Amino acid sequence: MNSYQALSAYYDRFTDDVGYADWADFFERLFAREGIQPKLVLDLACGTGSLTRILAERGYEMIGADASPEMLMQAMQNTMDCEPRPLFLNQRMEALDLYGTVDACLCCLDSINYVTEPQTLQKAFERVHLFLEPKSGLFVFDINTPEKFACMDGNAYVREDEDVFCVWQAAVEDSLCAYQFDIFAREGGKWTRAQETHEERIYTVEQLTDMLEKAGFSEIKTYGDQSFAPVRGGEDRIYFTARKRD
Repeated sequence: MNSYQALSAYYDRFTDDVGYADWADFFERLFAREGIQPKLVLDLACGTGSLTRILAERGYEMIGADASPEMLMQAMQNTMDCEPRPLFLNQRMEALDLYGTVDACLCCLDSINYVTEPQTLQKAFERVHLFLEPKSGLFVFDINTPEKFACMDGNAYVREDEDVFCVWQAAVEDSLCAYQFDIFAREGGKWTRAQETHEERIYTVEQLTDMLEKAGFSEIKTYGDQSFAPVRGGEDRIYFTARKRD
């Protein structure tokens, strides 16, 4: 997993096209499809808390967990006027440690790919399973697909506004995709530069299904990008749902 020490301050500017409300709509349709009405929801790898806030506003009791203290600081600022306010925890996925069980766990925006060691991800799945409510607990996450990473390989991307310029390039090798970020920010009359490197691992549906089963999950399902269509190949993003066994 990677730190967002420099990127955290600008993350929301660079992801203003994500459409978090659409994600929340999709998750609520998933809840209905799975026949559950969760009250307490964990937003795992919650980042700056954009989704956490929307779900809190829709009446869910929210817990947000993230490995980056910088991202959590943004999340706390973004949810200051929520009532009740979400609880935020500075925890890595594989070290998840809650005070009790949750009804559902959501892990969004390819955060699973950011766990680059398979054995660490296996441990993370086991921790999620441990803290889900028995019988009804639902785990939902998405991944970037191998096909998407193949299209990204070697490409460069730019996001900018009047005060910040960010450029990054993706490079794929040995099932890992590395992003080198260069961030130029204007402060007064000067520009400062910061650099970060992030990595994501390319996982297949088969690998993740096997890991979920080993962690104790059942009723594992996969869907195309924010749809209930079966995975046919060529998707950029795939969603997983899994239930905690009785």
